[in-house]
Amino acid sequence: MSEPPVPHVSDTARWVAAYRAMETARADALFKDPLAERVAGERGRAIVAGSPRRLRSGWSIISRTKLIDDLVVATVAGGCDRVVNLAAGMDTRPYRLPLPASLTWVEADLPALLDEKERALAGEKPACTLVREPVDLADAGARAAFLARAAGPSTRALVLTEGLLGYLNDEVVTAMGRDLAAQPAFRWWVFDLFSPGALRRIKRLPGHRAAPLLNFAPAAGVGFFERLGWHTRDIQSITRAAIRFRRAPLRLYPLAIFPDPNPRNPGNIPWFAVVRMDRG
Repeated sequence: MSEPPVPHVSDTARWVAAYRAMETARADALFKDPLAERVAGERGRAIVAGSPRRLRSGWSIISRTKLIDDLVVATVAGGCDRVVNLAAGMDTRPYRLPLPASLTWVEADLPALLDEKERALAGEKPACTLVREPVDLADAGARAAFLARAAGPSTRALVLTEGLLGYLNDEVVTAMGRDLAAQPAFRWWVFDLFSPGALRRIKRLPGHRAAPLLNFAPAAGVGFFERLGWHTRDIQSITRAAIRFRRAPLRLYPLAIFPDPNPRNPGNIPWFAVVRMDRG
């Protein structure tokens, strides 16, 4: 039996990088990630090549990337002095975004993945101060200790969990949300979110080998996080953004005429969003 394209969640980091490299190569690219091709490697390119045709464009990941890029830049412009990127994977934003040298960017991920990334990016200079720390974020004690260290002297930090929460369960996300809320330095939290309907649709997609790894799609939507002490500041539909960016498949364009679902009860509607929370 051949190896599945995404046997472990860490492979999604290479997969995402491969999609970002594809976008970078376009003349009308939404963003430029010149290091994406390098960090994706052969493994990332093989995952994309082995995906069903309808998944090869990576439209949702590309649109998600652009939305989060813009939120990070806007939050930093609004006074954020530190970004803490949990499950950073092969993300290269500290190198490619217009960030001030005074900003500190902290990356956390599994040791083997960070070692691979360090080797791939050796010699490259980030725009800001960049710190990497190996940590298993599923380990409650290790996570809480890391977050206390990562907050550092900051009073206006942004936490980024792009592509992470979907692979966790309700209990772990609840604990993580409370851990973040316990650190006064963490003023903002940016993440992507599925509705239950979107998760069911993903799991039914033929050939979507990452689907079995996905778990988290709260029925309460953003209300799940509001119950943990967070306030919803921005909600942006990834599908609607992909239509606006002209990256969505043609079959999705008719959806633009319909309103987004209630973000606190998205139900069976296949809704994906990028969310920014703050302290309220």
